[in-house]
Amino acid sequence: MTIEPTTLILKALDFAARKHKDQRRKGCDAVPYINHPIQLVTLLWEKGGVRDEVVIAAALLHDTVEDTDTSFEELEREFGLEVRQIVAEVTDDKTLPKALRKQHQIDHAPALTPRARLVKLADKIANLTDMMIAPPANWSNQRKYEYVQWGKQVIDPIRGTHADLEHLFDEIYHQGVEAFRD
Repeated sequence: MTIEPTTLILKALDFAARKHKDQRRKGCDAVPYINHPIQLVTLLWEKGGVRDEVVIAAALLHDTVEDTDTSFEELEREFGLEVRQIVAEVTDDKTLPKALRKQHQIDHAPALTPRARLVKLADKIANLTDMMIAPPANWSNQRKYEYVQWGKQVIDPIRGTHADLEHLFDEIYHQGVEAFRD
């Protein structure tokens, strides 16, 4: 399946916006969920210089299977095998308990393809940034600190993926450690 690059990206943005239309982020300001995939794309494009339309589309779609009624088959039909594969690599298995899902992200990170590593890196930067700006209201500093530490455990095995994005991750990580350490 070949889709013109701009068409692929805009189609993925539209699809993600429709799929996430009734969802909100966990932060205290409960922003519309679609802001999160847009944040990933902005990080990849502006901070990372990533122009690979398949990576950009996958970043927009990265949570659709995990958090909506979207299937991998639907993604492949709409966006092609490459996008489906990247999304599959970064999708958590929601049938597993949360602790196992988090450990799986750490254990699975070294096996990610280069494109999936870019999406994972942008996702963790976005999540830690959101933790700094608008953390979930009911989270203690200890829980926030543990989340920041877990994010680093996921990213450390994929270092060497993209120096500029890794540097940005490190800056956000260190801010989180300082802000949430007791």
